[in-house]
Amino acid sequence: MLSMKPKEACMFDEISLGEVMLRLDPGEGRIRTARNFRAWEGGGEYNVARGLRKCFKLNTAIVTAFADNDIGYLIEDLIMQGGVDTRFLEWMSYDGIGRNSRNGINFTERGYGIRGAVGISDRANTAASALKPGEIDWDYIFGECGTRWFHTGGIFTALSDSSAQVALEAVKAAKKYGTIVSYDLNYRPSLWRSFGGKAKAQEVNKEIAKYIDVMIGNEEDFTACLGLEIEGNSENLSSLNLDGYKEMINAASAAYPNFKVIGTTLREVHTATINDWSAICWAEGNIYQGMEFPKMEILDRVGGGDSFASGLIYGLLMGNDYQTALNIGVCHGALAMTTPGDTSMVSWNEVKNLMQGTGARVQR
Repeated sequence: MLSMKPKEACMFDEISLGEVMLRLDPGEGRIRTARNFRAWEGGGEYNVARGLRKCFKLNTAIVTAFADNDIGYLIEDLIMQGGVDTRFLEWMSYDGIGRNSRNGINFTERGYGIRGAVGISDRANTAASALKPGEIDWDYIFGECGTRWFHTGGIFTALSDSSAQVALEAVKAAKKYGTIVSYDLNYRPSLWRSFGGKAKAQEVNKEIAKYIDVMIGNEEDFTACLGLEIEGNSENLSSLNLDGYKEMINAASAAYPNFKVIGTTLREVHTATINDWSAICWAEGNIYQGMEFPKMEILDRVGGGDSFASGLIYGLLMGNDYQTALNIGVCHGALAMTTPGDTSMVSWNEVKNLMQGTGARVQR
């Protein structure tokens, strides 16, 4: 099992580094015809901290930056409602129209049946993307405050050259203080398109990967970000023979001997609202197969992978065996996709009940 700092020696169980955006959700409608949107907060790395706090009741915090205006205050308020500590927020001056600093907005519609989900981000030149090395006091965060676990990922690193450097600076500092570091590759072609494409993604992620203990991603992530190839059709991931995934994970562990755990979600998309869902995990030379949910009904798939990550992290933080930790992640991710928004609305009891095979009958 992973060797972690004792809980009593740390202020936080987990801290995430990443951008938090305002998500505008048209509900059952379309972005292009909406007259009303529901506001949520969300971001790949933040969603992990939020899930660990709300579902699993751990002490978590977020390191990010906002432009100093009412949109930033709204996102801060949403984070505070989620229970994630905001003491490490950086506030950047706002010039009135956002030439140099603004807050990211993400329009997301859920999709239904044959119509896939759609996400349109408006996040160029955001405060988080403008963070630079040396601006965050990592010695204070990891040394004085202390955290057992640090999480960041490929969405934040793709925002700009400086955000990639901040992520690298952060993982190095975390390792210096004996903190376990996890990273979700989370490859998004749209983020890297004007930032050097796959070549740049691999340059950035291969360097960061040298400092990671727990690497998370799907088959496309490992191929695009780390250059690891396996045979099969990567556009329909779960149609690959499971041996292909095992080959990929074994290749990743061989390329990066510092990886102690590798987790990858398995998803086959039948329709936007019907997916097969599972995951596998490599640890200490063994591969574990997670619980399987064939033809699972989905309300909102956004954040399912982040909820898998937070469940897996929780299991590992609590000292569970790898099989149990993997199943916590699979079940948390599955349940999170039954509710709207990026972040988990799931309880720990619901996760445990699903792991024990409790059905969907009314609870009363």
